Amino acid sequence: MSDYERDAVSAEADLDERALEGALRPRRLEDFVGQERVREQLSLVLRGAQRRGRAPDHVLLSGGPGLGKTTLAMIIAAELGAPLRISSGPAIERSGDLAAVLSTLQEGEVLFLDEIHRMARPAEEMLYVAMEDFRVDVMVGKGPGATAVPLDIAPFTMVGATTRAGLLQAPLRDRFGFTGHMDFYAAADLELILHRSAGLLGVEVDANAAAEIAGRSRGTPRIANRLLRRVRDYAEVHGDGRLTRETARSALTLFEVDGHGLDRLDRGVLEALCGKFRGGPVGLSTLAVAVGEEPETVEVVAEPFLVRSGLVARTPRGRVATPDAWAHLGLAPPPDAAFGAAAAADSAATGTAGAGGAGKTP
Repeated sequence: MSDYERDAVSAEADLDERALEGALRPRRLEDFVGQERVREQLSLVLRGAQRRGRAPDHVLLSGGPGLGKTTLAMIIAAELGAPLRISSGPAIERSGDLAAVLSTLQEGEVLFLDEIHRMARPAEEMLYVAMEDFRVDVMVGKGPGATAVPLDIAPFTMVGATTRAGLLQAPLRDRFGFTGHMDFYAAADLELILHRSAGLLGVEVDANAAAEIAGRSRGTPRIANRLLRRVRDYAEVHGDGRLTRETARSALTLFEVDGHGLDRLDRGVLEALCGKFRGGPVGLSTLAVAVGEEPETVEVVAEPFLVRSGLVARTPRGRVATPDAWAHLGLAPPPDAAFGAAAAADSAATGTAGAGGAGKTP
């Protein structure tokens, strides 16, 4: 599978795509579509801080990639009329790296750290002290003669984004006065986003085409905008440039994105699970070999959406195809297929247990 095909429904983005996304991002909270609860709560936090003339509480945004965490961080800075400093957790390898960033912040500046859970632990400990006391302790010297020199820093607003909030240490997590969880988007919200993006791109898209693209976007704005650009390319090459439902269907068929947003890897997992293993249960390693991929690729890339869509269940004995998976492939399950109340009960009782020992069973 080429990167071009796999990336069609990947929620991750490379540097080039992030540059394209910049032109489509809303600049104000009132223009942000979806996430109504988070948007309303955040608006209250920001307006209250502005009326008091103080910096707002630190903000933690959690949720899957492509749901708008970076966009909201930029909106927070814009709403406050404050400069925005952007960095990421992996870039903060030592506490000294963080001290260098914090010591140069202006008063009221917004510091955005993407993937904050991947920050080095010593830096994480320095950060939660800085968030609460607006100071950092810089170590001067080495060994027994080392001394800690307190350094005051300007009051700032911390905005952290994470796809795995559970990996944050409790002391850091507790320093955030507001935590917003980003959910996957409803199709109606994605259609609004697509119409807005089409206008910015100078593309004419009708309501049926927007609905078709939204239905295949896995509830993720980043994927919706990516599919919109690829349908636009198809319409410009094979049509008159207008995006209709027929054009959208033809383009997305070419890129192997089906009506439920599944791509070739997703369907390969389902076909192997149902066709070769009679619906399971089957271990992760065996399933990965059957589709010619690494186990991590199947577990991290394909499986989350298949589980969220109700097509695959993770049980203590391995992965199991649900009745919806058989229906999606147009197949009739065998009488002894391992799904139903027993598999559902196993999955509910163990949560993600399938990712552990049972899931690794060859």
